[in-house]
Amino acid sequence: MPAISDLIMPKLGLTMTEGTIDEWALAPGDSFSSGDLVLVVETDKIANEIEAPADGTLHEIIVPVGETVPVGTVLARWDVGATAPAATHPPDAANNGEPSEVTAAEPAATAVVGGAGGGARVVATPLARRIADQERVDLHTVSGTGPKGRIKAEDVRKATLVAPAISEQPEPAGPPMAGTRLTPTAYQSAVAKRLTEAKRDTPHFYLSTEANVGALLDRRQRLNAENADLRISINHLIIAAVGKALGDIPQANRVWADGEILQFDTTDVGVAVTTNDGLFVPILRDIAPRGLGSVASSARDIVTRARDRALSQQDMTGGAITVSNAGMFDVTYMGSIINPGQSSILGVGSIRKIFRPDDEGRPVLCQEMGLVLSCDHRIFDGVGGLAFLNGIKDYLETPCKLLA
Repeated sequence: MPAISDLIMPKLGLTMTEGTIDEWALAPGDSFSSGDLVLVVETDKIANEIEAPADGTLHEIIVPVGETVPVGTVLARWDVGATAPAATHPPDAANNGEPSEVTAAEPAATAVVGGAGGGARVVATPLARRIADQERVDLHTVSGTGPKGRIKAEDVRKATLVAPAISEQPEPAGPPMAGTRLTPTAYQSAVAKRLTEAKRDTPHFYLSTEANVGALLDRRQRLNAENADLRISINHLIIAAVGKALGDIPQANRVWADGEILQFDTTDVGVAVTTNDGLFVPILRDIAPRGLGSVASSARDIVTRARDRALSQQDMTGGAITVSNAGMFDVTYMGSIINPGQSSILGVGSIRKIFRPDDEGRPVLCQEMGLVLSCDHRIFDGVGGLAFLNGIKDYLETPCKLLA
């Protein structure tokens, strides 16, 4: 008979230190098969569906829904079959791609849809969303019993298509104040916590410059005219330039990790993507050796998946740098907060037409892009940061190098 063992909180990403129990799909005494959903764990921006690695039985739930516990905490007791290893130590999903003993299915960001009445928002777990789709249940009519009103699978199963009652707003504590108090979503709370920690714990310094991108814009126009399928955007060119510069300067492709310096083997680049559900940073893999067409295709795919809430935890893990492009707005420079687990972020401003003197002092109309590189001083000194920023600038100003 299989021995009863511990089901622990798995480590689902390089920077994950804790997780929140979003939902238990099983009750004590329930049997399950390999691949069945056991529970949903919410990390910073992703709801991860944890599947059973083998057939077995759930014997006891120790950590209830809504509690946040560190990686390695015992969540439940189960048996998982005689041939499957028991999860007695915290698996590391970020350790060289080795499989963990607890299987995380392809996770999706917690579903957030426009709510009924007063612009309210409805938040549901991926399992609840799946059941609602199958049963044709309108999530707007379901009252959530999960943390902060999140709709769980059990809520959907019990739901009818009757409009939910309007919840009573609690009176704010303290003296009366003008305005309305809003409860942040789980996503907003996670972002606030993570970025506050990042700004507090990471010693930032900032470098800025302008890149003359006139030749880059001309080359992009010619490439797209010659091959309409390429659909090269300015952002694709920036990503390619950052990846090439990472390949040239390996010291920039490092992060500070648990008191050590981690040197990455591949030139991975994060891309900030704004969606209706918030900001996500998926990672594009090994940019330096790839051609522009490959970079553009991968970027389009991962941006689409971000907006469709179809990113996995692996899609958002790794990389030393993120590109945050605000060029579509009328902003010259943007200094950004470094994402946790990375060592730099490139803020990209809009392209401005400005006259500059040539070698003989005559005014020449230039098209300049403002760049701000935020650096982690534990990884970069001033000279190293300048070398990296100038390397990116050189690729943007010399587009023929991007095609090499």
